[in-house]
Amino acid sequence: MRILHLQAGGAAELAALPAQLPPQGFVWIACTRAALQEQLADVQRALQALTGQQLVDLHVSDLLNAQLPSRYDYTSQYDLLVFRRLAPAQVRAAAPAAPPQSAVRRSGPPVLRNIDTSPVGFALFDQVLLSVHPDDCTVRDAYAARLLAAMPTDAREGRLNPSPGSRLPASPADLMLRVVNLIVDGFLDLRRELSRQLDHWQTELLRPRTRFSNWGALLDARLALHELDDVCEDQRAAIQDWIDALETWSAPEGAAALRELDLLKVRSRDVLEHIERVVHHVRRLEQSTETVVQMHFSVQSNRTNDIMRTLTVLTAVFLPLNLIAGIFGMNFEFIPLVHKQDGFWWAMASMALIAVGLTAFFWHKRYMARTARD
Repeated sequence: MRILHLQAGGAAELAALPAQLPPQGFVWIACTRAALQEQLADVQRALQALTGQQLVDLHVSDLLNAQLPSRYDYTSQYDLLVFRRLAPAQVRAAAPAAPPQSAVRRSGPPVLRNIDTSPVGFALFDQVLLSVHPDDCTVRDAYAARLLAAMPTDAREGRLNPSPGSRLPASPADLMLRVVNLIVDGFLDLRRELSRQLDHWQTELLRPRTRFSNWGALLDARLALHELDDVCEDQRAAIQDWIDALETWSAPEGAAALRELDLLKVRSRDVLEHIERVVHHVRRLEQSTETVVQMHFSVQSNRTNDIMRTLTVLTAVFLPLNLIAGIFGMNFEFIPLVHKQDGFWWAMASMALIAVGLTAFFWHKRYMARTARD
């Protein structure tokens, strides 16, 4: 569990849960799901002392649920946001209590095999933000390190030295949106690798002289894209609900507070726009995969048509030759040219002339031309 005190002058990490609110700024309580389950009573007492309100039992269950989809809920005292982030593959493999569906090993491109998500929960109070993370806590630790690096503490003088140009979150809601934006950036970074991997699959599918047989891996890749699409849709719905709730907030007094609310709305819309970009890209990849599969079967069909056309032309060329050979092979005593010394050569010449003539005719009609390929 990590507790940070953020104020206009800087950020500082606290050693224990505070017993009362600081005179300025707000408190960020960031813990893992296991730590929340072990220290739930301490966290509830701290929230009661800091905000005068404890978490509802159903919301505690939501924060402890490792399979909950992205969602938004609220009470009269606080807001609850659950947002799913990308989970590292090694953490998923090491998790002992993973559900059966997450233990299924996918085939296909490596980037699609590593797609898995885990929820991050936020309980938003007026001056307290409680965030519940998975056990690896990469998002929490990364952003906490960024805050502390931007505002280094002078331990000897007991004061904070803000670095030039650094900007701390102005409120718990602002901090929550920044962490959510950091999560969405992970999905945005995934797009480039997804495109590269699926482009490789498309190249394999469109090679006319290779026989594609790994259809199971392709089906797994399509299922992974559908799963990612569902995750992003839940994320978009949760953020949209948060934006709708933000619109119902009463207008604060003072120009600074009003500007802060406007910045929250702008940042929320920016997060929503980033999620929509991921959704658009994933759906475009799904459509591209479907199109490539159809093009693959079209190419194979055209190749089959070319082969059948060539075989048909060869059959048409040799059909009159077989007819001549069949006539001269009849068991009759008197057949023209059979008893002549040069009869064989006349028959061979006529067969060659017919074959050349039919080949030239079919070539003129473009029956023997192959379909052009790049």
